[in-house]
Amino acid sequence: MDVQVLKDQVRSIAAKRDYLLSLLDRADLGPIRIDVNQALEELDDLIAEYEEAFPGEAIPQI
Repeated sequence: MDVQVLKDQVRSIAAKRDYLLSLLDRADLGPIRIDVNQALEELDDLIAEYEEAFPGEAIPQI
């Protein structure tokens, strides 16, 4: 996989983090809240690994 494509895909996925956070504010989430929390944890891990692999190229905050 091309490095630039990988960077673009990780940035695209990371841009969805705010949406996941907004889901946690919903009272009607029920048991899906566990899945949203898990997705946030995995996304944070992905962002940390990205920043470790590409130092100095932080994912821009949206």
